[in-house]
Amino acid sequence: MSSPDARTSARQAADQALARVAAGDLDAFASLYDMLSPAVHGTALAVLRDPDHAAEVTQEVMVEIWRTAARWDARRGSARSWATTMAHRRAVDRVRSVQAQRDRDQAVLDADRPREFDVVAEQAEEHLEAQRVRHCLGGLTDTQREAVVLAYYDGRTYREVAEHLDAPLPTVKSRIRDGLVRLRDCLGVAA
Repeated sequence: MSSPDARTSARQAADQALARVAAGDLDAFASLYDMLSPAVHGTALAVLRDPDHAAEVTQEVMVEIWRTAARWDARRGSARSWATTMAHRRAVDRVRSVQAQRDRDQAVLDADRPREFDVVAEQAEEHLEAQRVRHCLGGLTDTQREAVVLAYYDGRTYREVAEHLDAPLPTVKSRIRDGLVRLRDCLGVAA
C-alpha cells in the first residue's frame, strides 16, 4: 500500500502529464498511459466483467484522453478521476450496446424459428372437415354420391367410373359435375 505522500506525488505527476498531453506532448502521453491505463482497465473490467471488452474500452478511453486532453480542467478533479469517470461511462455504454445487440440477435432468431406444428389442432381440424364432407355427401343423390366417391375416394378416372357403374360416360360426367356443385354449395366454398 502506498503512503499518502506517494499517492499525492502520483496524482500530481498524472495531472502534470495530462497538462503536457493537452499541449501535444507525445512523450507525456506515454507516461500518462503507463500511469492511468491500469486504473482505466480496472474500472472497465469491474463494470464489464469481460477482459476483452475491458481492453477495448481501455484503448478507446486512452485515445479519447489523447484527443480531448485540452478539455480537462484541474479545478474539477484529478487526471485519474477524469480518466476513470470516462472509463466507467464507456463501460456502461458498452454493456448497453452488447445487450442491445443480443436483443436484436434474439429477435432475428425468434423471427426465423419455424412455428411449432400443432398436431392435435391439425387432426381436429381435419376431423371436423371430414365430418362436413360426409354430411354434405349425404345430401347428394345416390347416383351422384356413388360417382363422386368412385372418382375422388377410389381414384378412378371418369371412364373407369362409367365402366364400373355400367353407365354412359357423359352421364357419369354429369353426375360427378352436379354432385361437386352441390358439395361446393353445401361446404360454402366460393366458385
